[in-house]
Amino acid sequence: MQYLNQFVINFTGLKLGAHEFNFELDNTFFEHFNYNDFNSCKISTEVVLNKKSNLLELSFRSSGTINLNCHVSNEPFNFPHSNNLNLVVKFSPDTIDDNEEFLVLPVGSSQINVSQYIYEMIILSLPIKITHPGVEDGTLKSKTLTMLRDYENNVHKTENKIDPRWDKLKDLI
Repeated sequence: MQYLNQFVINFTGLKLGAHEFNFELDNTFFEHFNYNDFNSCKISTEVVLNKKSNLLELSFRSSGTINLNCHVSNEPFNFPHSNNLNLVVKFSPDTIDDNEEFLVLPVGSSQINVSQYIYEMIILSLPIKITHPGVEDGTLKSKTLTMLRDYENNVHKTENKIDPRWDKLKDLI
């Protein structure tokens, strides 16, 4: 948990206006959330906190590369990452945490831990099916892809053959 303390922003001592915070992320960050699907990553994250008299506006921006395994060929590749997130923080006696772009903190709060928001922004920016660019354009050569193409061709050949038992049924008409 010590590692995530660097993502705590103490906003009580800040003047009104915009304040910028920068974070460099690697696999260590994601390991604290028990997420280990990345081979490696190098992501730069910028958090701009705009402090106003009665609320906070947080603007998150991240970009970098994530080394992932393709879901089709299992080949590793560098996935370019870029995403942003905006969050409004208000203060109230009742804590409400049911909206992803609106956060209510208890009155008297002096800090906010932005690590969870950074984590969710990056993970949710990934596509559901991660495909190597070489698979999409046909330039990737791998044993796995060759086997998949052979299997696909064999399936199509067997689908086109009609079972002779069904031909006998046609004679009934």
